[in-house]
Amino acid sequence: MRANAASNPSIQSGEFRRSELIAKTTGAVFAILCFCATFAALAALAVLLIEIWQSGHSGLTKSFLRGNPSSLPERAGIYPGLLGTLWLMGCTALFAIPLGVGAAIYLEEFAPKNRLTAFINLNISNLAGVPSIVYGLLGLTLFVRFFGFGRSILAGALTLSLLIMPVIIAATREALKAVPDSLRHAALGVGGTRWQTVLHHVLPAAAPGMLTGIILAFSRAVGETAPLVMIGAFVHVTSAPAGILDKFTAMPILIYDWAERPQDGFREVAGAGILILLIMLLAMNAIAILLRNRFGKHKLA
Repeated sequence: MRANAASNPSIQSGEFRRSELIAKTTGAVFAILCFCATFAALAALAVLLIEIWQSGHSGLTKSFLRGNPSSLPERAGIYPGLLGTLWLMGCTALFAIPLGVGAAIYLEEFAPKNRLTAFINLNISNLAGVPSIVYGLLGLTLFVRFFGFGRSILAGALTLSLLIMPVIIAATREALKAVPDSLRHAALGVGGTRWQTVLHHVLPAAAPGMLTGIILAFSRAVGETAPLVMIGAFVHVTSAPAGILDKFTAMPILIYDWAERPQDGFREVAGAGILILLIMLLAMNAIAILLRNRFGKHKLA
């Protein structure tokens, strides 16, 4: 029977059509499941955003944007937290991006492929999944107490840099791996050095993927509360920071404090703070996406 089936073209054609129908059906079912999951996630996000807008849009006033934290909801403001978050993200970018990208370039392009490198790569992957509270404890011990930076923006920025650096390293390495080796061989073949090849050819080609990883890392950092609470960031700060060694507060800490208060007025204040944090996050992501698209067009050109 098997020999007859193998020699009969009609039977082979029927089996081929049957397997093709099964493959198409499986693909269609998988596509429908993915669409349903995406729709459910977007619907939940839309409901959440609508609820936040309804509870917080009336609190977006000039007095709220320019005011200081207060125990009274009608006097509460977010200005020190807004400036503190901007300082924090700026300093974190100065520390995390050069070190993270530089470490990824060395590990992917220059480091020898041995057991030590494999061990380092494994630990970087594990560090990307460590809870943020652990980084807060590390920042408290290392930067606040050992180095004596105190409860300053510098200590907070260094702590957040440690938090997001594994994500930046992992994303940058994946972007570098996606660059075809033929591009490296072509640059080396015309007389370029290893560093010139990486700087002028590999990095521009990998820039869109690198920026995507940086976007995801900073999207996590801007909303983190636990590490800042652990290093002792303040809640009631009456003035905006003027330097990296000044005491500070941040928008996630203020929002967390307002959401815990029993007064109904603080719900509106917390909603307004969440809206401002979302606007800042969207603005940061928009700038990074524009840069990524620009590098992508340059790569295609």
